[in-house]
Amino acid sequence: MTTQPPPDPGVYISLPQMYQEVQHVSRLVSRMDGKLDGILAESREIKGDVSDHEARIRALELGETPRQQRNDARLSSLESGRWPLPALGALTGLAGVATGVAALFMR
Repeated sequence: MTTQPPPDPGVYISLPQMYQEVQHVSRLVSRMDGKLDGILAESREIKGDVSDHEARIRALELGETPRQQRNDARLSSLESGRWPLPALGALTGLAGVATGVAALFMR
């Protein structure tokens, strides 16, 4: 018969070593928790900035900003003052034709 080899003693981990390892893991988890809190705070700030930018873009698209309203008012006043120009041009042309016809028949 063959003799059996002696049993392998394995790895022995003492209680203080396990305690140190658990403490080390606890510190790592605490650091990760702190970093996650920082990331969450930054994402909340970014979310607030994005919603603010979206509101501004919507206001620009709808033309609700004070500058756009002021420019619309200026443009409408300029357009209302411009309407007589074609009519004046037509009247001037008619006056020229009438003067020419009158000059032609007066000779």
